[in-house]
Amino acid sequence: FLAIGIVWLVSCVAEYLVYTPMLGAGGGYLAFITGNLINMKIPCAVNARDIVGAKTGTPENEIISTLSIVILALGVLLLIPLQPVLQSPALQPAFDNVVPALFGAMAYKYYRKNMKIALWPLVLMSVLFILVPGLLGSTSFMILPSGAIAIGVAYFRYRRSRKETAA
Repeated sequence: FLAIGIVWLVSCVAEYLVYTPMLGAGGGYLAFITGNLINMKIPCAVNARDIVGAKTGTPENEIISTLSIVILALGVLLLIPLQPVLQSPALQPAFDNVVPALFGAMAYKYYRKNMKIALWPLVLMSVLFILVPGLLGSTSFMILPSGAIAIGVAYFRYRRSRKETAA
């Protein structure tokens, strides 16, 4: 217990110190009680805050964070009666692609700001998947080289813009 408890103690304190100012007291309480902060609650609250235009640490941010977490929790609860339908064989192919779809949706939020950076990974990965169809089963794994390509393109564009402004 001590070996695992020490790791979790540090993690719990760090999460509390990082997430509570971001979510506010109400949103932080609900997020910690309902769980799954990193995958669901934090992205939902941050997205809601961005949509509304609230600043971190303001009463508006606390209200928006709390409401977004409540709505997310209600949505999860309301899915329980639909569980037999969602587990049907007809819908199984859709659920096999949830992870790539989520990563794509999250990446779009950042790539839409600079589509020139997103173009290179999109084109290169599309060509790669067409030429090597066996990689289709490794879509989640292929996010890593795609991200590396995007980082490389952004880095070279940044260096080029610095040279142009210096000249």
